[in-house]
Amino acid sequence: MPKHEIKTCQRCQKNFECKVGNITQCQCYEVKMTYEETQRMHQEYEECLCAACMLELQIQYRKEELVDK
Repeated sequence: MPKHEIKTCQRCQKNFECKVGNITQCQCYEVKMTYEETQRMHQEYEECLCAACMLELQIQYRKEELVDK
């Protein structure tokens, strides 16, 4: 039986279903972050984030990268 649990997003405090036992079916799998983006997110947050927050951070990171160039 696949392992899943309800988690609270560390950033927005909304609940979401984490499917740690089946990552390709997890909500976070849809957000395709680069290695650098993932590392930055892990520096800022210790726990899982919902896909909406991950997408917002990805957009923020990419905007900041464009400004820095």
